[in-house]
Amino acid sequence: MAVTSGILIGYARCSTDKQDLEANRQILLELGVAAEHIYLDKAYSGTNRNRPGLDQALAAVRAGDTLVTPKLDRLARSVPDAREIGDSLAARHVRLQLGTMIYDPTDPMGKMFFNILATFAEFEVDLLRMRTREGMAIARAKGKLKGRAPKLSPARQAHLLKLHAAEEHTIAELAELFEVSRPTVYRVLERHRTSTASA
Repeated sequence: MAVTSGILIGYARCSTDKQDLEANRQILLELGVAAEHIYLDKAYSGTNRNRPGLDQALAAVRAGDTLVTPKLDRLARSVPDAREIGDSLAARHVRLQLGTMIYDPTDPMGKMFFNILATFAEFEVDLLRMRTREGMAIARAKGKLKGRAPKLSPARQAHLLKLHAAEEHTIAELAELFEVSRPTVYRVLERHRTSTASA
């Protein structure tokens, strides 16, 4: 099948931080993606495959086009998802560009490198989760965490906000890690957003 030269479609997954959102948009613009062809997901975890911005970007690309993303972890944070997206793009004759590097699924070396990147992206997610659980277990053993508290201390709120900004945990996972209800997690995030907006 002959593939004509197409256009660049940009995609990035961003944290709730507005600065991060604009930084990813700027990177895509610098990589040559037109502003009207940029799709972003804000406040979506990379482990969540159901992302509206990603769905729109994948629907927008046609044979000959190139899907551009700043880094692989902006596209996927698990090996199965990365491979599924990469394989589906290849089947549709759509190139995938990670930063300045174009991934060629027909090249054995390119395919191996892509799989290595996907493995490391997934490893980072698993490592962060393990460290978080170990840290909470140590704190619990020292008596610093005593059951399900109705409210979080300022230090634990700061820790929760940091983990949420890293986009590696769902609300349910944060609630489990901090031994609070999901509404409590939402209240902490809402208070933070309100205080940030009024600052």
